[in-house]
Amino acid sequence: MIKGRLNRTSNETQENVFWITMTDLLLGLSVIFIVLFVLAMTGFSQAKLQEQTIKSEVAKDLAKTLKEKNIDAQIDLTTGNVKLSDVQLFELGSWELSDAGKQFLNKFIPIYLNAVFENDKISDKVENIVIQGHTDSQLFAGGGDKNIQFVKNMELSTKRANEVAKYIFYTPYNKSYSNKLHKMLLVEGKSFSEPVLVNGKEDYAKSRRVELELNIKSSNLQDFMGILKK
Repeated sequence: MIKGRLNRTSNETQENVFWITMTDLLLGLSVIFIVLFVLAMTGFSQAKLQEQTIKSEVAKDLAKTLKEKNIDAQIDLTTGNVKLSDVQLFELGSWELSDAGKQFLNKFIPIYLNAVFENDKISDKVENIVIQGHTDSQLFAGGGDKNIQFVKNMELSTKRANEVAKYIFYTPYNKSYSNKLHKMLLVEGKSFSEPVLVNGKEDYAKSRRVELELNIKSSNLQDFMGILKK
């Protein structure tokens, strides 16, 4: 009888030890997970901040030089995006660059590319330079329903973006940038999907534009670990 109680007590003790060990293990894993989660959030927040800093540096350098050269372009100093009015580049409803548009790009593009490529620490972080064409949502006469209108505007916006991208290589930019530019340059047609709103209403003139947008390389694991070591 005593022997049975001793065996039962021994088994219960072993079971208690097992559950205590498992509890400690799970608690330890939870703590590790929480720490890694906090570090990850902090690290990637810093990575995003670095991306934002790169865009801002390009934008500020670009804005300063354009002002000195008296060249008109709308620059977002936070994102680095540049908006060029269609009036600066094209005749109404056309995707072919006007003479005035070519003259403008001859001045603007070398300054823009210098701002992106002159500093290797910046240019090495740039994934893409995206040229986007945008239209307003006014309908073509006899152009069909809104879906057909969207497609027509998609074609127009894409052709405009492509014309700007094509003409870049005819401008007097520093040709040593060409290899990087070949890898980075992208063209997008956005149709009227991203109108410019003023007081809740579309501003047709501002909606018709070409935008240059910088995409910064996403942080990889090596970058992330480097941030955590700082």
